[in-house]
Amino acid sequence: MSRAVSYQEATARERLQRLFDAGSFEEFLPPSARVISPHLGQLNAPVSFDDGVVVGRALLGGVPVYTAAQEGAFMGGAVGEVHGAKLTGLLRRAVRERAAAVVLLVESGGVRLHEANAGLIAVSEVMRALLDARAAGVPVVVLVGGANGAFGGMGIVTRCANSIIMSEEGRLAMSGPEVIETANGVEEFDSRDRALVWRTTGGKHRYLLGDADRIVNDDIAAFRAAAQEAVAAVTSAALTLEALEAEQRMLERRLNDYGKLHEPADIWRAMGMPDADNLPMLDVDSFNAAAAQAVARRQGA
Repeated sequence: MSRAVSYQEATARERLQRLFDAGSFEEFLPPSARVISPHLGQLNAPVSFDDGVVVGRALLGGVPVYTAAQEGAFMGGAVGEVHGAKLTGLLRRAVRERAAAVVLLVESGGVRLHEANAGLIAVSEVMRALLDARAAGVPVVVLVGGANGAFGGMGIVTRCANSIIMSEEGRLAMSGPEVIETANGVEEFDSRDRALVWRTTGGKHRYLLGDADRIVNDDIAAFRAAAQEAVAAVTSAALTLEALEAEQRMLERRLNDYGKLHEPADIWRAMGMPDADNLPMLDVDSFNAAAAQAVARRQGA
């Protein structure tokens, strides 16, 4: 048995090299092209020659896909003008060249404050390009397992995808814990309470709420297998009115059932999860088994 390689601890380039078929990744706009942010230098801020995101194409189990990986070690994977343009260009090229799918390795705290307006516009363009890709029949699969999670605009981008795969260590939300605490006070959300942070935004909770489609171990091989299955399972990438209405009904049910519950463990109990207080301690296999039991119990009720 091969040794597990942590997805969370790997860099963006390490993830790409190990996630896709060996030697198949071809990078667009590599660091040698020196395409950097036009804003950071003016603020005496450090720059990266790939602006914190690696884009290109590769084979995933022999299937040609387009892919991008955000580098969490550079400004927390935050999106600026060039960073966003590379993501937008990748999605548009995937449509033009009829890629089988787009696989996005999202790790981002949101928009880069150094170039906030340009970053906000860039994220909106990424969202539009992603939805255009789906409308053109190109499915988008997102992987979330990095230390910085998927927050802010990239959290919204993530939820626009066909399929979302997370690890327990991954996090997904609109606003980060520190942002919520700053805006509403520590009484509303204590960002130093790491257990609370992961109970609220972590992969297990997002899966139970229906925001993620699958939970896997913090292992690049596990993400690879899940991504292959997700690409193969998507039968229709296009957004339809029926799908949007079904999503809206799911959100309405969620608000009606759990809107008055403020502690995630209370939501888990209301869902029928066995031994809800110990859910954070379960390994992935045990968690998936418990979640399946809860679903079967609700369906049989």
